[in-house]
Amino acid sequence: MLAAYNRWANAQVYDAAGELTAEELNRDTGAFFKSLIGTLNHVLVADQIWLRRFTGSGSAPTALNAVLFSELAPLRAAREAEDRRIVEWIAGLGDKELAGRFTYLTVTDMRTISQRLAPALAHFFNHQTHHRGQAHAILTALKKPSIVLDMVYFQRTEEGREYA
Repeated sequence: MLAAYNRWANAQVYDAAGELTAEELNRDTGAFFKSLIGTLNHVLVADQIWLRRFTGSGSAPTALNAVLFSELAPLRAAREAEDRRIVEWIAGLGDKELAGRFTYLTVTDMRTISQRLAPALAHFFNHQTHHRGQAHAILTALKKPSIVLDMVYFQRTEEGREYA
């Protein structure tokens, strides 16, 4: 459910971002990653890092503030591809994998960490929700219409009904 919700919520944010000018997308609104384009890049960067840790495949940027794409169209295409990858990978997990452990090297201080997959996935999806909230705040700061990101609204969509 969280993987499907994540894909749906990202589409809501990117639809709203698509209504912005280039200046608005890049305006420093005081958010942690400064602008909406910076915030959206960070979420993609973090997802790529985590998926590399989880699966052993895919790219993994080396800085959390990396700007992979400075324009929205290629960033959205990469986001949609990553969301498909997340949904497909999650769909293949069973109880054994979720209870299992994995080991990875941190990006910020190069430590080796070993942890169970299920709690790491809770962080993975919570991290995305956290930054989508920042994206929502940036849209509000830019005086743009609010977007609805509550999971219950996803569960009322055709795709989300199976999780309601």
